[in-house]
Amino acid sequence: MIKISIDAMGGDHGPDVVLPSLLKVAERRPDVRFLIFGREDAVSPNLIKYPRLRAISEFTHCEMSIKMDDKPSQALRQGRGKSSMWQAIEAVKTGEADVCVSAGNTGALMAMSLFCLRTMAKIDRPALAAIWPTSRGESLVLDVGATIGADAQQLIDFAILGSAMSRALFDLDRPSVGLLNVGVEEIKGAEEVREAGALLREANLSTMDYRGFVEGDDIGKGAVDVVVTEGFAGNIALKTAEGTARQIGGYLREAMSRTIMAKIGYVFARSAFARLREKMDVRKINGGVFLGLNGIVVKSHGGADDEGFASAVELGYDMARNRLIDKIKADLEQFHERAPKFSGTRATPSDEEQG
Repeated sequence: MIKISIDAMGGDHGPDVVLPSLLKVAERRPDVRFLIFGREDAVSPNLIKYPRLRAISEFTHCEMSIKMDDKPSQALRQGRGKSSMWQAIEAVKTGEADVCVSAGNTGALMAMSLFCLRTMAKIDRPALAAIWPTSRGESLVLDVGATIGADAQQLIDFAILGSAMSRALFDLDRPSVGLLNVGVEEIKGAEEVREAGALLREANLSTMDYRGFVEGDDIGKGAVDVVVTEGFAGNIALKTAEGTARQIGGYLREAMSRTIMAKIGYVFARSAFARLREKMDVRKINGGVFLGLNGIVVKSHGGADDEGFASAVELGYDMARNRLIDKIKADLEQFHERAPKFSGTRATPSDEEQG
């Protein structure tokens, strides 16, 4: 049985989307149970509509919810101990839940998760990993916004975290890993990227196939299973890809409705366009995972519908079912046994990141 704690107040729609999504998950994952946290006046009137969901859930009233525009430090000060987001995370810390899922404020969720769960031993900073659709299937990209800037050791940590997640999610024995860079040649790029690459190659870990540097256009090609970068570049890459997908979709809709012949052509090509929509459906890859913490926390897109939020919950389910935390710990241990002692310096977290 997998127990998942849910911040029912997070996101743009709150319980109106969260609760029906949990019913979808329960239909597809019969061994799941939910711990639902939120304000009683908002959750109970909705929960009563779903007797099957009530039968496999425990609801806890929380005094407050975190707003989408709250600053992380403000949310941490005011919401610690009494908000739905905090209590959902704390359920993972106490072992009541295997994973936490929230569509709430990303900065607040990261700050609370970091403060409550802490990072794993030998991990300096957590990373946010996203699933990326590619021409070969799916890859992982991390970090996509949790950590701005990273030294060589942090990039190595991200590679180990991403490799473990790829093994847990895609059932790969030895995922291929690449460092995002401005070129594939080993002399190119920032010093920390080159140093991380040299150490990963020298470590030659049995749990990952380090392939060297990859460029931006390699992400969509699926050149490697795991693309590693720091959060600034990763977030820009993610937002650029999302914007480009919407732009192409707009172009296609405009082109298909421009003339009578185009509309007729669309009728004959409907099945092809349906497959394209299926491939580009962001709801099916919704959910970023905070990696490197002593527990699993999944961040859903704030504007996700019930199918999108269900995908984020199922992502958390798969991570817990496949023992992601155990895989990460084993991979970290292997790296520190094999790799030469790191001689560089780690970046110092900002005051905001430290809460």
